[in-house]
Amino acid sequence: MGFKTLDNIAQLNEIDTLSKNKKQIIFKHSTRCSVSTFSKKVLLSEFSDDMEKKFDVYYLDLLNYREVSNKIANHYGVYHESPQILIISDGKCIYDASHDDVSLASALASVN
Repeated sequence: MGFKTLDNIAQLNEIDTLSKNKKQIIFKHSTRCSVSTFSKKVLLSEFSDDMEKKFDVYYLDLLNYREVSNKIANHYGVYHESPQILIISDGKCIYDASHDDVSLASALASVN
């Protein structure tokens, strides 16, 4: 799975623009949290080559980029949580889930 690193606030404008043609996924991960590590494994196991053609997936290490994580919460109108998955379409967050609910299968089923 080809995660794109999300490490600066300016990338949110890029994500918004790209989301007009292709849904964008943001995965917020805490490298010190076992639940977050498990969620990352779930995402990796669910991801397929077909999905990679349909979505871009951004990975945010929120411990190193807390400012970006806070901006995501503000920009998309969601609560800050970790781990967390968001789906962005047309510049808006159309889905977010956290903790044990982080799953690409569940996320994509709810937005399709």
